[in-house]
Amino acid sequence: MTKMPVLFVGHGSPMNALDKNPFTEGLHQLAGKIPRPQAILAVSAHWETTGTQILSAANPQTIHDFYGFPKALFDIRYPAPGAPELAAETQKLVGGDAILTEKWGYDHGTWSILLHMYPEANIPVYQLSLDVKKDPKAHVEIGRKLQALREKGVLILGSGNIVHNLRLINWKDQKAVYPWAKEFDLKVKAALENREDYKLMYLDENQEADRLSVPSADHYLPLLYCYGASTPEDSISYPYEGYELGSLSMRSVLWK
Repeated sequence: MTKMPVLFVGHGSPMNALDKNPFTEGLHQLAGKIPRPQAILAVSAHWETTGTQILSAANPQTIHDFYGFPKALFDIRYPAPGAPELAAETQKLVGGDAILTEKWGYDHGTWSILLHMYPEANIPVYQLSLDVKKDPKAHVEIGRKLQALREKGVLILGSGNIVHNLRLINWKDQKAVYPWAKEFDLKVKAALENREDYKLMYLDENQEADRLSVPSADHYLPLLYCYGASTPEDSISYPYEGYELGSLSMRSVLWK
């Protein structure tokens, strides 16, 4: 079986689920450039828990975890089957306090990406949560435990944003980027390429770029899982690079 790549996607606004733009077209094209997965394990910014949880439902629900958007967005369903057996195997790999749960589904960090990549929704999908009690090193270490899944045809998909500051969004200019946002995005890119674990795990709150780019960890942490699941032997590339609304990095990262 072909070893699967690891993919991190900067997902941006939920409206990308409905919009046709260079970002969503890039997702569509990307699906044809990587091997077809046997299953997909998603690590989304939008599932935070105390303790690590793994979605084991056979037919997960589509979660609309937002408000104030058009009805068409709430009408979307992504009816991909779950992967209970792989969820149980993943629980064993992660170990520790990891538990299985059916009390979740596909949040928009997952389905807003997959409906562009795999619109047929016929690939099994399951999710792994972000434990809010763990430090950055522990998140990377869980990612390393997931490496074995790549040999079983599982695409590990992280969904968040390297730069994500909703309070400082520039609503007047869709393509704007603040200097500090670009600085941090490029700093992380260099750290990924040089595999500088410490720089990726421990941000410097004394630096404006670090502090403003990651005001909360939720959208950044999925990148650490993907980094952990990658190996030094993987090549790294960027299927999509760009910025939106001043304070969002839309960078995607592919290891294969």
